[in-house]
Amino acid sequence: MRRVAVLLYTLLLCAGCSAPPQKEIDRAQGAIDAARAAGAEQYATLEFTEATAALQQSHEAVDQRDYRLALSRALDASQRAQDAARQAADGRARARSEAETAVHMAAAAVQQLETKLKAMPASKTPDPDVKTAQDALGRAQATLQKARESVSAGRYGEARTAVQDTATQITAQISALDDASRGRGSKRRR
Repeated sequence: MRRVAVLLYTLLLCAGCSAPPQKEIDRAQGAIDAARAAGAEQYATLEFTEATAALQQSHEAVDQRDYRLALSRALDASQRAQDAARQAADGRARARSEAETAVHMAAAAVQQLETKLKAMPASKTPDPDVKTAQDALGRAQATLQKARESVSAGRYGEARTAVQDTATQITAQISALDDASRGRGSKRRR
């Protein structure tokens, strides 16, 4: 019984004098760096913030010489950073899909307006309406090109934002051309 007590006392004494868990802290920092490289700051913000906070708590525990707490926080930071990296990959894939869908929808609207403008006889639609639609088409094509470049560069949010209103604006131009064409046709019948 006395040996067990001495052994426990020795273990507690060693635990109190042990060194900081530098290897685990370094691992946690590496996991955070990997999560940052995976885009966790943008696509898994909450998880990434929690990981960096846990690492900071680990450093603070080392400063207070509470190495058990430092070890616990370092392991927690490492796990949270790995989770953030996984979620960032999912978030990036989702953002890419959303951006590509938005670009595709805008491209379809642009194509529809191009077709409409080519098919319209100039005499049926007043020139200001055609000019307005052509100007909108030019702006939309430029916006679409920039959005495609953003998708290629991995700036998915930027791409989605760029084309967000383009499809709506082009659809409005198509409707305006249809209305102008119908209005012009009904005036001739009278």
